[in-house]
Amino acid sequence: MNLTKTLLFAVLMIATSCCGKRGAESQIALLDKSAFEATIDGKATTLYTLRGGNLTMQVTNYGGRVISLWVPDRNGNYADVEIGYENIDRYINNTGERYLGATVGPVANRIGGGKFTLDGAEYALPQNDNGNTLHGGTLGVDRIVWDVKEATDSKLLLLCTLPDGQDGFPGNRTIEMTYELTPQNEFAVSYKATTDRTTVMNLSHHSFFNLEGDGEGTILDHVMQIAADHITPVDAKLIPTGELQPVEGTPFDFRTPTAIGERVNADHLQLKAGAGYDHNWVLSRKDDGKLFKAADVYSPKSGRGMEVWSDQIALQFYCGNFFNGSYTNKYGKPILYRGAIALETQRYPDAPNQPSFPSIVLHPGQTYTHSCTYKFYTK
Repeated sequence: MNLTKTLLFAVLMIATSCCGKRGAESQIALLDKSAFEATIDGKATTLYTLRGGNLTMQVTNYGGRVISLWVPDRNGNYADVEIGYENIDRYINNTGERYLGATVGPVANRIGGGKFTLDGAEYALPQNDNGNTLHGGTLGVDRIVWDVKEATDSKLLLLCTLPDGQDGFPGNRTIEMTYELTPQNEFAVSYKATTDRTTVMNLSHHSFFNLEGDGEGTILDHVMQIAADHITPVDAKLIPTGELQPVEGTPFDFRTPTAIGERVNADHLQLKAGAGYDHNWVLSRKDDGKLFKAADVYSPKSGRGMEVWSDQIALQFYCGNFFNGSYTNKYGKPILYRGAIALETQRYPDAPNQPSFPSIVLHPGQTYTHSCTYKFYTK
């Protein structure tokens, strides 16, 4: 009798577990792979689905873009927290935000005046942002098709080669990038890059997150914490002045958890292009290559939270100041002003033009590395 009860209990538990998994999967609306199939510059694009822990993510090899990322809330209900578009054409022929979910580089963030000097030679770059170069220029790494070297249920290994002179940057460069979903509900990103000629390298990941769901209002109620005592202040074109500014007593102080909307409309923030947070925080850490908890963002409404861990020394926090609701997301909802945040781990912006900033120069024989992990939790 006891054995019979034990067997019945085991069967019931297995059935309950399977039903729970099927229930969760029924909430996840995967995008159609065929909507992301195209040929660009002779290379094929497609859509990959990754799963790990409680996460499900879809990625295209066009720009290494994350298209959707499904995460459960405190009650186990799933939502897609990644802002994105519904087909490849909207990424190629873009009329809205260009960098949704993309890898950005070879130099992420801004280079002032669209030029820099390296080893006595001046390099002119495309000025694609108010007279500056943003996220690598005209092509960058977000508008090329990456080669897929490995694809498993939980991991995607991508490779691209940038020829000498692309977007004005020197060197034939090879970049390897891995996306992986882990059993610990982590989205882990890692990069390796080499060059045959002295160059500059500062890659980053540019997912836009809303922890209440894609198109579900603004992120002003999200509670943010950033482990940084300083920022690199910027001018009206968002180019660093070269100084380090303490966050103490300013709207940039996120050393303790603070709602993003609490101080986002502070007067001196409104003087900057875009009006709001679009700044580089200098992380309070050693430049030792170890993983460090850079930030934590939490949605009180959904109970979803996300930690950001990285081996980099800086974090660009952007709160969607340039969204205006004039174009829609993949579900037909408007992408609202301050409807998402980007948390981009990297080195300092405009480093090639700022002698006091840590170098981003990459020499032949060296390997650039960068790791960033977005770890999701609920409470």
